[in-house]
Amino acid sequence: MQSINRLLSIADDRAGTKPTHVKQPGSRVVYVVDDDDMIRATLRDMLELNGFQVADYASSEDFLNVDHSAVDACLLVDAYLPGMDGLQLIETLNQRNQILPSIMITGRSDVAMAVTAMKVGAADFFEKPIAAPELLASIERVFERSKDANKAHAWHQSAMDHVAGLTLRQREIMDLVLAGHPSKNIAADLGISQRTVENHRAAVMKKTGSKSLPALARLALAAAEPTAR
Repeated sequence: MQSINRLLSIADDRAGTKPTHVKQPGSRVVYVVDDDDMIRATLRDMLELNGFQVADYASSEDFLNVDHSAVDACLLVDAYLPGMDGLQLIETLNQRNQILPSIMITGRSDVAMAVTAMKVGAADFFEKPIAAPELLASIERVFERSKDANKAHAWHQSAMDHVAGLTLRQREIMDLVLAGHPSKNIAADLGISQRTVENHRAAVMKKTGSKSLPALARLALAAAEPTAR
């Protein structure tokens, strides 16, 4: 399946259409919040093709104006929205005690944002363009974890085992990388060469089985929390 940016060509023009509100109990619904009309349309097409019901919104404010408590759902939200951004939306839902499994997407490479998003409750984080199979797999995991606490515990335990296999220096460098520090600065702070930092970083990625920094962030947070999301 093509990546999201290539799928844009099949999306029909839905600019100006009102969001669709889904209220069928027992259905699996994905709420899409993104200010890009074409991205919303493309995500809707892909998700509906794979059996999900979809309700899409152009802003966090539009989303919050609708009751979402009656369905089995997850939230797919852009990190950088005008007005209330994706992070603020998740925090607002938490404050209202409306816990909704969330996946954050962004067009920017921002590891610090990924870590912050997952700390406030996002279950996953993707950079655009998004590979459709990976996004669908993540959405499936979100629904599975919401139904089966044992799977969440297993993910937590697996993440802890991976992190436990790192040396102290590797864990130190992992923490600095996930805090958004570039290798050059890490090398200067630790009094080691940049090449050594890069070697440790590569070892961390290999030992944890992480193919990207957002994936490493997911694993590190899962290992640190009592219950993985």
